[in-house]
Amino acid sequence: MLVCATLFWAGNFVVGKFAFLTNIPPLSLVFYRWLLVWLILLPFTFKEILKYKDTILDNLPLLFFLGFTSVGLFNSFTYLSLIHTQVINATLFNTAIPAVIILLCFLFNVEKTNKFQILGLIISVLGILSIITKLDIEILLSLNFNKGDIIMIGGVITWGVYSTLLKKKKFTLPLLTLVHIICTFGLICVFPQFLYEFSQGQLIKIDINLFYILIFLALFPSIGSYYCWAGAVSIIGANRAGIFLSLIPFFSTIFAILFFNEKFQFFHLIGSILIISGLILSNKKTQNT
Repeated sequence: MLVCATLFWAGNFVVGKFAFLTNIPPLSLVFYRWLLVWLILLPFTFKEILKYKDTILDNLPLLFFLGFTSVGLFNSFTYLSLIHTQVINATLFNTAIPAVIILLCFLFNVEKTNKFQILGLIISVLGILSIITKLDIEILLSLNFNKGDIIMIGGVITWGVYSTLLKKKKFTLPLLTLVHIICTFGLICVFPQFLYEFSQGQLIKIDINLFYILIFLALFPSIGSYYCWAGAVSIIGANRAGIFLSLIPFFSTIFAILFFNEKFQFFHLIGSILIISGLILSNKKTQNT
């Protein structure tokens, strides 16, 4: 289940790149992807939404921000970034999400932070800098960063905010129902983005490519990954499951090399080592925690 979840999430980046290469507007893709997810889930969650309506209404602000940060911002940042950067870069940045979550949990006083987590965070940030600067000091000094890399960092931060907010959740909803509610609020946030893109003349072409892309995105990274991940975590626990997140850049890199002739370069290797080392250090416990 964990391998399937990470494989599907890796496919999201590859299909997002393919969508750009076939002239599918990124914000329109986000809107139609989650609209299809919403329609697919509705028959399965309608009764549950009515059953838990009081819980939903009591927690509207939190649910809105969960939808805004995940569906509304993270997905838009991801597809926009793939216009300007490699699949390999975008997925490697995502390995730093746990470090961002640690920082945000500390800032929002959600969880206590130990010295190993702070050190791990610093090392992970150095890994990110290695990738966006390509280990070239001139790029750092001139601040001449790749636009797509900067956009993807925005995506990493928004997913970190989403995950931090999720930790503050005190109520319980069935998994598919929670995904459907988050999807609903996310669509409300994505719709103005879609209208703006439409007003700029970026029209989505209805063809067989769009059909296959939307079906894949709706069924696999949107529903399949969430379901497989939640099921696996319930069996082996979150800590052991978290290790498998490293499979996302592994799968994505293989796909990027095969389908888009991207190259895994030395700065990717150094950045990966630093980020993963930071994550390992972040999971180390102190005697006082």
